[in-house]
Amino acid sequence: MRRILLDLAVTLDGYIEGENGEVDWCIMEPEMNFADFLRQIDTIFYGRKSYELWGEYSPGKDADQEEKELWEIIDSKRKYVFSRTQQNTEGKAIYINDNILEEVHKIKSQPGKDIWLYGGASLITTFVNHNLVDEYRLSVHPIILGQGKPLFIDIQQRVGLKLMETKTFPSGVVQLIYHKIDSNG
Repeated sequence: MRRILLDLAVTLDGYIEGENGEVDWCIMEPEMNFADFLRQIDTIFYGRKSYELWGEYSPGKDADQEEKELWEIIDSKRKYVFSRTQQNTEGKAIYINDNILEEVHKIKSQPGKDIWLYGGASLITTFVNHNLVDEYRLSVHPIILGQGKPLFIDIQQRVGLKLMETKTFPSGVVQLIYHKIDSNG
């Protein structure tokens, strides 16, 4: 069965965005091999707000070639948008409005590569509370914002994790990769 991977950047004090939605603190460096991660997935799960911001993003003409190539890879993925209000309107993404557990299990059971849980925070909370995240890939950035949008809010129960890998990058970013521990052992 396909796995759901939560892969995102987080500040040392646990924020995924600044107070005004800013992510200018997020460091991207070649050693992170983000393209390798993107080749591991074929599907992206977005919340409505995250999709509106990033789901159809296209880098400007002045972007470097590497950034353009990364966004081309992202654009090639199947995209699902979880929204209580918005219906599928343009066909570039598939909208899921209800029966989240049933729909996610259907998608996971289809043949394919892993699935990237992009976010936002509300969707991440829903997935964590429904025990749907198989791997947590958190890139902790060397900055303290003091305020913003926290990664984990309203989590209803403990989630046991096992540290599988750590990577430290020249910028000071530390990537932590955890797998969910099965409740059976």
